[in-house]
Amino acid sequence: MEMAAPVVEATLVRGRQLVGHYELTVCTDGSFLLDGGAMFGVVPKTLWQRKMSADAENRVLLGTNCVVVRTGTAVVLIETGVGNKQTAKMRGILENKQLLPKSLTAAGVHPDEVTHVVNTHLHFDHCGWNTTLHEDGSVSPTFRNARYFAAAGEMASARLQRDRDKVSYLAQNYDPLIANRQMTLIDLEGAGRFATEDARLRGTEELPSVNIQKSAEIVPGVWVETLPGHTPDVLGVHIEGVAHGGAREHACFVSDLIPTSRHLEATWVMGYDLDPLRCIEERKKFLRRAIDGKWLVLFPHDHEVPMGVLGPDDRGKVVVCD
Repeated sequence: MEMAAPVVEATLVRGRQLVGHYELTVCTDGSFLLDGGAMFGVVPKTLWQRKMSADAENRVLLGTNCVVVRTGTAVVLIETGVGNKQTAKMRGILENKQLLPKSLTAAGVHPDEVTHVVNTHLHFDHCGWNTTLHEDGSVSPTFRNARYFAAAGEMASARLQRDRDKVSYLAQNYDPLIANRQMTLIDLEGAGRFATEDARLRGTEELPSVNIQKSAEIVPGVWVETLPGHTPDVLGVHIEGVAHGGAREHACFVSDLIPTSRHLEATWVMGYDLDPLRCIEERKKFLRRAIDGKWLVLFPHDHEVPMGVLGPDDRGKVVVCD
């Protein structure tokens, strides 16, 4: 894969890469902190701290990687970070930075030129800048000319408000987009049998019927698939472009199936994963495909290594090798 132009502002723009004729730019909403034990589940700290250091409160530094894909006819934004709607208490816990608008500016991306926004799932750290909270308390779409996409099954999960994960879902990140019909919910091949007036997708507010899409394509060359485990309907986003000479190059934003490059051990799943056994199996399948296809893998929460091509080391362990 041919490298694009050098990055000017490394703190705000985490990396650039060409995938065929598509330009990928990794922007950031800034770093944030989460408990290391939660990030590595049942893996003992004596093991995971060899790969990732923790502070005095056992917190590890994570990124909020958002990927801009320029196809020539579309500007696709994958994920929108934590946003600016967290309570003061949560900001104190997370120490999140709210940098995505500045990062997009540093990358030369104006919010009004974004044509498509893809949320791999609806946890607050992946869709926070879908909308912007203003000083008067109002909330408006951040990308007013964009179509937004998320999984219909993920919206149904958000509506359940279960004790286990309701803290992860903030309706202000998506309900305004349902209200103004900017958001489309993806039900791949109609597997979930979701309908536009489906009660499973309805919130407590009076909202119009939702847009349902059954196909995986966002724009030509960019499509989604379900990578379950973290949540049942979390999406991975694939990008495939044609390089000079006709060779096809492939990238995949893997979302929280593999949150960082320190989670390439298939069994090193998070405490946040709703189905850890499914997550392990899906990781194994994904890693085989990514290595065999020489995919560029984009990680959602690795602040230091946002992307890389994977392969085995001399012990057979999967690592970032490029």
